[in-house]
Amino acid sequence: MKSVKRAVSPLARRLKEARIRKKVSQKELGILVGIDSFSASSRMNQYEKGKHAPDYSTVQRIAEFMEVPVCYFYTEDDQLAEIILLFFQLDEGGRKGVMKKIKEVI
Repeated sequence: MKSVKRAVSPLARRLKEARIRKKVSQKELGILVGIDSFSASSRMNQYEKGKHAPDYSTVQRIAEFMEVPVCYFYTEDDQLAEIILLFFQLDEGGRKGVMKKIKEVI
């Protein structure tokens, strides 16, 4: 019987990307978001491999530490993920400007 390779979830992939960008280890991130130090590394590893998924409140804490919006972790589309990150960096005026431009284009 052939083994079927499971696709990695967007959450797992984005979590790893964000952690690497922030230059923290799995263990450091886990501890910083409230996971017990004895299991922080293994739990974060399982999250990044897609074996388990963190609950929503954990994702919120991770997003806060990573300085990204929660929705970034859930989008499947790479371009949309990039747009989310860029949009999140804008101040309110910049966001309004981007929204206006998008509406003009559409």
